Amino acid sequence: MATIKRYNEFQDFLKLHFSGKVQKISVNAGFTCPNRDGSKAQGGCTYCNNHSFSPEYTHKVKTVTQQLSEGVQFFSGKYPQMNFLAYFQSYTNTYDDVNKLRELYEEALQVDKVVGLVISTRPDCLGDDVLDLLEEISKKSFLLLEFGIESTIDSTLEYINRAHTFAESADAIRRSAARGINVGGHLILGLPGESHEQILSHADELSKLPLTTVKMHQLQLHKHTKMLQQYDEQPELFHFFEIDEYIDLAIDFVERLNPNFFIERFVSQAPKNLLIMPKWGTKNADFIHQLDRRMEERDARQGARYQNI
Repeated sequence: MATIKRYNEFQDFLKLHFSGKVQKISVNAGFTCPNRDGSKAQGGCTYCNNHSFSPEYTHKVKTVTQQLSEGVQFFSGKYPQMNFLAYFQSYTNTYDDVNKLRELYEEALQVDKVVGLVISTRPDCLGDDVLDLLEEISKKSFLLLEFGIESTIDSTLEYINRAHTFAESADAIRRSAARGINVGGHLILGLPGESHEQILSHADELSKLPLTTVKMHQLQLHKHTKMLQQYDEQPELFHFFEIDEYIDLAIDFVERLNPNFFIERFVSQAPKNLLIMPKWGTKNADFIHQLDRRMEERDARQGARYQNI
C-alpha cells in the first residue's frame, strides 16, 4: 500500500531542479553580522555559537574553493555521482560590498560539481544592489536565499538581540520573491517567554509570506553563549522540550503551515561538547521516523489547519 505523503519534503523541492542527488556543503566565507560588529548591536544573537552547526572543515581560515573541494572529496568517496550546493552558512552572508560578494559567489560556482548556492542572511542586509546580484545569479544557476527569521514576535527578537523586526523579515522576503528568487525562512521553536499558542502563531504569520522553504528546530542551550547567562538570570522564561512533546508541537505547527511550503528541517542537534540542553540522544533520522509515525497515528497533514487569510 502506498504511503500517504503528509508534508512536503526538501528533497521534493530539489527534485524540481535536479535530476540526481545533491548535497549542501557548508562554507565559512569570513562574514560577520551587524548585531556583532556594533553597526546595529554587539555580541550577536544570544543563542549563537557558530561552532554548534558549522562542520569542522569550515572552522579554520581557508578559501571558499578549499572548503568546497574538501567537502566534495568527503562526500564523493561514497556518492561519486552526487553534485553539491555551496551553503554560505556562517553569520550573515550578504553583509559585505557587492563586488566582494560577487567574487565569493562566483568562486563557489566554479568549483567542480558545485551546481548552485544556498545563502544564509538577515533581512536587514539586503540592499537593492545585493538583490540585483542575487537575481542575476538566480537566472543562471540554482539559488536559495535563506533568512533567519527566528520569531514573528518583536519582543522575542529584541530579547535574543536580533536587532531587526519581523516586519523587516516580511519585507525582505517579499522583495526577494518578487525578483524570482527561491526564499527560505528559518525559525527556532520555543524561544524564551513564548507560549505554546504564540509558537503556533508563527506558522500562521509565515504562511502569509511568499516562502519556498521553511526550516525549524527546537530551542537549544549551548556553551559559550549569552543565552546561557540569560538562562541563569531568568530560568522561568525557558522551557526545553522533551522529544515527545516537541514532536507533537512540530506536528501542530505543520498543520497550520501553508501546504505549498517545502519543509527542510524539523530538528537540530548540536555537538555533545557544546550542547547543555535538551539532550535527547536521538539522531535526526530517528527523530523523523518518530515524527512520521506520530503524524500517521494522528492522521495529520501539512496545512490541515491552514487558514488562507
